[in-house]
Amino acid sequence: MTQAPSPQRLAAATSPTHEEGYRRDIDGLRAVAVLAVVAFHAFPTLLPGGFAGVDIFFVISGYLITGVIERRIDAGTFTFADFYARRMKRILPALVVVLVACFAFGWFALLPEEYEQLSKHIAAGIAFVSNFALWSESGYFDAAAYAKPLLHLWSLGIEEQFYLVWPLALWACARWRRSALSLVVAVGVISFAINLATVGKYPVAAFYSPLSRFWELQLGCALALLGSRAIPSRAVADAMSIAGAILIALSVALLDAKRGYPGLWALAPTVGTFLILLSGPDGWFCRNVLSRSAFVGVGLVSYPLYLWHWPLLSFAYIAWSGMPPVGVRLGLVVAAIVLATGTYAIVEKPIRFGTALRRYKIPALAAASLAIGAIGLVTFLHDGAPGRFPSDVQALANFKYEYKTDARYPDCWLSKDQPFDGFAPFCAGDRAGRDLAVVWGDSHAARLYPGLKAALGDRIALAQFTRDSCLPALGIAYAVCQQSNAWVVGEIARLKPSVVILFASWTHYQLDWKAPSASKTSLLATIDALRLAGVPKIVVIGSAPVWKGGLPKLAYKAWLDAKPFHVVPEYLDGGRDLGVAEADVEMRRELATRDVVYFSMMDFFCNERGCLTHAPEGETRLVTWDSGHLTTDGAMLVGRRIVADDLLR
Repeated sequence: MTQAPSPQRLAAATSPTHEEGYRRDIDGLRAVAVLAVVAFHAFPTLLPGGFAGVDIFFVISGYLITGVIERRIDAGTFTFADFYARRMKRILPALVVVLVACFAFGWFALLPEEYEQLSKHIAAGIAFVSNFALWSESGYFDAAAYAKPLLHLWSLGIEEQFYLVWPLALWACARWRRSALSLVVAVGVISFAINLATVGKYPVAAFYSPLSRFWELQLGCALALLGSRAIPSRAVADAMSIAGAILIALSVALLDAKRGYPGLWALAPTVGTFLILLSGPDGWFCRNVLSRSAFVGVGLVSYPLYLWHWPLLSFAYIAWSGMPPVGVRLGLVVAAIVLATGTYAIVEKPIRFGTALRRYKIPALAAASLAIGAIGLVTFLHDGAPGRFPSDVQALANFKYEYKTDARYPDCWLSKDQPFDGFAPFCAGDRAGRDLAVVWGDSHAARLYPGLKAALGDRIALAQFTRDSCLPALGIAYAVCQQSNAWVVGEIARLKPSVVILFASWTHYQLDWKAPSASKTSLLATIDALRLAGVPKIVVIGSAPVWKGGLPKLAYKAWLDAKPFHVVPEYLDGGRDLGVAEADVEMRRELATRDVVYFSMMDFFCNERGCLTHAPEGETRLVTWDSGHLTTDGAMLVGRRIVADDLLR
């Protein structure tokens, strides 16, 4: 009978450095990293910089893998086949289990559009290109981060992309007797420079691109090549470990996801990790904190814990159409730990370290990976398998809306990321001797334009100046918004329209319109500026109802719950943000003394039964396609009411 390995031997086997002695403190550091990430995702305000745990993982990974490769190259035992076989056994078992679980759960829980995106991310995740897939999706109408159950695989993609080229680079350095450390420094400096050059102007690229992230792994690579020979004494090692711990603590406690990241900010967690690793297992923080059994135990399951925690939180977010209650999130964190422990014990350990069926492990892992990737890709190409739903509700369950339809996009509806050089000339409207109305606002105003245009016909010329995420108010929000808005006011002064329509998702910028704020002050000042520009009439349109999770999903759930006969209710009360109605009342009150016309979307769409879901033409003619942007059907309903009430004369 084979004797079970001791905890010490088992722990040693989980570390790529076990040939030269296992460092318990590295598993402890892994625990710090994963707990920081989990805490940030589950309780964002508790540990606002917890996302820096990923940067800690990058440095650890570079350190461990480079050490393994260099030692085996020196010993003459390194082969690419062995390296990638080990990577497959390390990465794929838990990953395949999580991807299969997500696919299975999504089959029953997600609508086709959501399932289509999940399937795409499954294929991207198993191919280790999630960072590129997420990068390509980034945009104003991209799904919220919490609604992407596999969002966290971006970091795994960057690591594996690095390991496609790094072993070859180290082998080439040894083969041609070149300095591997010089290569590390060169790659690290170039990558860090790319990071600094892109983080301000192209933040999404800086976050997801491997070119702007490789420097973090290179810090660990450099340490593996340097070793700890430069540390003169235990006291210095102690000081290094404590300094590194302080840097990491400050990072996870004080960094803010809204800052440009990685940028210079990423130096804090990465340099902190570098110092802790450099101090060695005898550094004070390493031997007295990180080496304790509680940290080591979490570190051993850190990889499956990282894989499991985010899908659980994300699916809960989707189910609740927003952040679930604290108790639910706490329960999900516990569930993630249980699943991670089970995955490690039942799946990961036997495949990585067991001797049974050894020759079949790599072919089986490759086959399982190809299978789940192919299933994900096929499901993505088939639009998320809408055939899962009953035929009489497929159109609603699979509700998709092309928001650019009949919109003057992109010339008169600009992206918030688009540099400003003025709107196209035709955005000012074809006046031809008629009165002119100007629609000015954000993407919600852009979606109102087609309905107004259809309702007005040829009676009044209509101009459109709209930009994503830009409140129609001077001196506020992004710099590009300020440039755009200043241009619009100047153009209004030149055009001298008979009416200016200000519309935005006001509650997106400020939910409580009772309190003093920059948004309110700027709006009032802008109204005064329009008066000075000679505008005789100003119409402010209040926020439309905001549906948590999107109206299509809520309408489908209402259809599902309607018994004995399935119907989509004309009005729906649940699932909307009640703060919008309160803000609508306050905005109306605030503007009552400003000699403007206020049109309440809440009054128009909502009554004691709730808020309107669809146009009279049919249940699938929804009035909004997401949380609050109007479809053309919704915009035409609003436009006809505005014209009928003669608000633009």
